[in-house]
Amino acid sequence: MPARGLKTLGFASAALMVTAFALVFFYAPNDADQGFIQKIFYVHVPLAIVALCGFVTGGIYAIRFLRTGDRTLDLKSYVVIHQSLILAVGALITGSIWARAAWGHWWVWDEPTLVSFLVVFLLYACYQPLRFSIEDPERQARYAAVFAIVGGAFVPLNFMAVRMAQSLAHPRTLSSTDNLPGPMALTFLVSILAMATLFVTLVKFEVSAKQTRISIGRLKRRLSGESTLPLTSRRSAAPQQL
Repeated sequence: MPARGLKTLGFASAALMVTAFALVFFYAPNDADQGFIQKIFYVHVPLAIVALCGFVTGGIYAIRFLRTGDRTLDLKSYVVIHQSLILAVGALITGSIWARAAWGHWWVWDEPTLVSFLVVFLLYACYQPLRFSIEDPERQARYAAVFAIVGGAFVPLNFMAVRMAQSLAHPRTLSSTDNLPGPMALTFLVSILAMATLFVTLVKFEVSAKQTRISIGRLKRRLSGESTLPLTSRRSAAPQQL
């Protein structure tokens, strides 16, 4: 069955995304130094923030899975990390485009914010290969949960280490609003809200799709097992299925 509220959440995310893009192109002013290219900031930064929050959320689901043994929590941890990786790729691509336009280089290796985000991305890029290299489902879920927990703890530690380092060129969006006037600040907040809502929608949709696929697989196995029973056994088993 589809996840409860998924249709409403989908409409809300679509409306917020349209509102965010309208604010970006028609309300927020151009940057005085970078001009129009600075507007990629409203996509790049929300992508990065939501991706990092998603990695931490995957670790929280993993902790709950190890405590309860509920495989649904393991599925949610996997899906959240999967969607966060997709957003992280988008953040890296938009960041490179912005860096090329602003600094003249596709990448700046001596900027700690960029490099730290790349390290986090490469760390979580190992999650799926590690998970699917283990055939036993129980061991697969446990090992993946441990990885998600360690990675989720690394994200805020890495963030704090970067914040304490001396910044070279990357702006500190969340610590200063001196260069973020009212229209820009409003557009930025709406963009984060839109990206977060889209992320939640995609996660719920993928979880619902995978749960439906699992239920159909179980039903097929159950029906194929019953089809191999003798006719008398099928008749005796029929009332138990009602």
